[in-house]
Amino acid sequence: MSTQLYIKDIQSLFEDVQRSKIFDDQKTMTDAVPLFPISEINEKYEKEKNTEGFDLKTFVLSNFDFLGTKINLERENKLPINLHINQLWDELSRNAPVEKGTLLKLPKPYIVPGGRFNEFFYWDSYYVMLGLQASGRIEMMENIVENCSYLIHTFGFVPNASRTHFLSRSQPPYFSLMLDLLAESTNNGEIYSKYYSTLEKEYLFWMDGEKELESNCASKRVIKTKEGATLNRYYDAENEPRPESYLIDIEDYKKPANEDFYRNIRAACESGWDFSSRWFADGDKIQTIETLNLAQVDLNCLLWHLEKTLAEASELQNLSEKQEYYRLRAENRKKAIDQYFWDPEGKIYRDYHIKKHQHTASESIATLYPLFLKLANLSQAKAVSETIAEKFLYQGGIVTTTKNSGQQWDFPNAWAPYQWLGFLSMKNYGFDDLAEKIKTNWCLNVERVYNNTGKLMEKYNALDTETIAGGGEYPNQDGFGWTNGVYLKLKQN
Repeated sequence: MSTQLYIKDIQSLFEDVQRSKIFDDQKTMTDAVPLFPISEINEKYEKEKNTEGFDLKTFVLSNFDFLGTKINLERENKLPINLHINQLWDELSRNAPVEKGTLLKLPKPYIVPGGRFNEFFYWDSYYVMLGLQASGRIEMMENIVENCSYLIHTFGFVPNASRTHFLSRSQPPYFSLMLDLLAESTNNGEIYSKYYSTLEKEYLFWMDGEKELESNCASKRVIKTKEGATLNRYYDAENEPRPESYLIDIEDYKKPANEDFYRNIRAACESGWDFSSRWFADGDKIQTIETLNLAQVDLNCLLWHLEKTLAEASELQNLSEKQEYYRLRAENRKKAIDQYFWDPEGKIYRDYHIKKHQHTASESIATLYPLFLKLANLSQAKAVSETIAEKFLYQGGIVTTTKNSGQQWDFPNAWAPYQWLGFLSMKNYGFDDLAEKIKTNWCLNVERVYNNTGKLMEKYNALDTETIAGGGEYPNQDGFGWTNGVYLKLKQN
């Protein structure tokens, strides 16, 4: 019996479970593994659901397996933090050689984030790789790259995470940066040739719809500005509630919400920032979410890196026409990043509103990407460094935005990826004192929470270093993949 599960195959039962709140976490049902053929479960459900004494939770628990839906990392004896993380790599390792429920199969072992997340996540895995590099676990780094390549060749892209209900969206495209890390760790430049077709295939996914696009229009993930420049945005083709947050999305949808409300929600999930005032038209309410109206600075910087990597990989293989093609794409995107995202008065890079033809009001830590990838000039970098020091850096690390909305990707939360981006961005331009302060503030916060709880968390409160961070659709999670990775990498530098 195949245990591969697509939510649409049990749609009626699934919706009833999510609406009934029989599980505290909406993700629980999406991780279920059927114990019998789907058609048999559906038939039983339709026959029994209206009978006297029918109990939905009992039915679900007798027809699905829920083992492993929560990762427990409790330990009796607290180890020094470095030893704890090195043991965590093994505890967070998984194999998925066959499909199981909604879980997609992957050819190699991988690292899961922790907590409620027991699947492979795309952009998390880059930051996990930083720690694997620091730990000398090169084979697992190779596994992550190989799994991403498999997903790209199987589905055309790396899904948000390795489950069937994420096959409509990706996450920030870090594959080319993963190759940089692996090449650096193995001293093997042939990696770019080995994965050349993978790089090209991922690029085609992000640029799909470009050819027929006219100025001042958008198609899928591609935007053409009114001046004719090509930019990209986060996107998801599905316009319905997310299975893993089904009831939350339905409750958040309040008319007169925009007709693309669910698609805007999902596009924000593709960004990894789910959720933030960065996406809200009024800066406050999720009902005003407009992710699809924005070209995002982080995405466009990552795609510049992909274009640059493709140009260099083409040169390695003496593909002169392709080399010139990708070199020109990267050059044009670099100009567009400067033109559409840089705000000299605000001393910050901002997202660009493609309908209003202006910067968004949100101040976000995505401003680091042009510095992280060395796209900014020295005066821009200096201006951004001043903004970081003045508005983003607190006692417990760098915050993601300057607005406190209650959303988890807003002030006062500090997330691991941006501590690394902040540290390296400042190092890139010689702002060493600020880099050290970013590193020290966040690492001390991580150590404080670990000493108090024995855990590493998904995110931290940068302002109130007496508490653990909060905000968002679910409680703070422990484990935690990218925190482990960034902490080890920062301590190594």
